[in-house]
Amino acid sequence: MYATSSALTKLLYLSMFALAVTACSDVSTATPEKPALNEQKLAAVLAGAHRSDANKARDKWRHPVEVLEFFGVSDDKVVMEIWPGGGWYTEVLAPYLRDSGKYIAAGWDPESDIPFIKNAVSAYMTKLAEYPDVYDQTEIGVLMPPEKMQPAAPGSVDVVLTFRNIHNWMPRGSQQVMLQAMYDALKPGGVLGVIEHRGVPGVEQDPKAASGYVNEDYAIELIESVGFVFDGKSEINANPADTKDHPEGVWTLPPTLRLKEQDKEKYLAIGESDRFTLRFVKPAM
Repeated sequence: MYATSSALTKLLYLSMFALAVTACSDVSTATPEKPALNEQKLAAVLAGAHRSDANKARDKWRHPVEVLEFFGVSDDKVVMEIWPGGGWYTEVLAPYLRDSGKYIAAGWDPESDIPFIKNAVSAYMTKLAEYPDVYDQTEIGVLMPPEKMQPAAPGSVDVVLTFRNIHNWMPRGSQQVMLQAMYDALKPGGVLGVIEHRGVPGVEQDPKAASGYVNEDYAIELIESVGFVFDGKSEINANPADTKDHPEGVWTLPPTLRLKEQDKEKYLAIGESDRFTLRFVKPAM
């Protein structure tokens, strides 16, 4: 753990404050003026034909408008997404930033010898090729420890976003080097936005995050240890129906539904996992 008395005091304050606000509250430790979201453009993107009906249906769980507003993602920013996976947020960010900003997809190494990674990269590139008028300005970066750790020029990115990835790095012990790469890529004053499956407070963090859940206090202290300054949190992606005690961890829930038809309706009713949404800033020099 990276516990410090000041961090614990801050967390206690935030916990007490959260009792007095709604589930969609935005709690900030600072009040910088966030750039305006281009809501009209984003609405057109979310309704676009390049998005499948299945992905559109997940908007109610992932709240892309509120998320991008909280992280200050105006359409003129240079934004880097870490490990975009199947590209759910690529569908949103790439066209939103296409004309005025820049979208960098910092993904897996296409030269990897691991078949799963090679296939995933190939599928992602095929996705981009299907809609060249949407994805033609997407910049591809590679971010894979231990060797390929510079997906963008140092100090060139306004916003770095990582969605549900910390638990992927913990089993490999690569969480700090990944965060350091993000820190290096950001401009001074740049924003790091983090969303992750939220563990049970008070339960000791599994260092391997085998269930997919990560404790919020652990994440804050981890990210601060690299040099980021905690700048705020939101309950945009909270889901109190998630009991976090599922037989296959977070992957029991949609969209994975690892148990397939077993208790499927039960897990569909719960919905996607309870998630924390945290904003950090790289200190200005």
